[in-house]
Amino acid sequence: MIIRILGEGQYDVADHAIDKLNDLDATLEAAVEKGDEASFRDALGALLDGVRTVGVAHPLDSLDESDLILPPPDATIEQVRELLAGDGLIPG
Repeated sequence: MIIRILGEGQYDVADHAIDKLNDLDATLEAAVEKGDEASFRDALGALLDGVRTVGVAHPLDSLDESDLILPPPDATIEQVRELLAGDGLIPG
């Protein structure tokens, strides 16, 4: 799976790592629902760090389409609220 972090680049993430990212996504979604800015910042940072940790940088010259697109680290809680679907940012 190719995951793009806006403003940063793409990462190749193995299917077995998606469960861990789903847990981080659930924490982020809960913070957004509560409107808790501090928890939101921590959760967004943890999710993006999780992608960076379990993923491998996708070649910069690649034209491959991303499977998922995540907001940049400086996204606001309102911007992320608009991106959330029923399954969060990472479906599953």
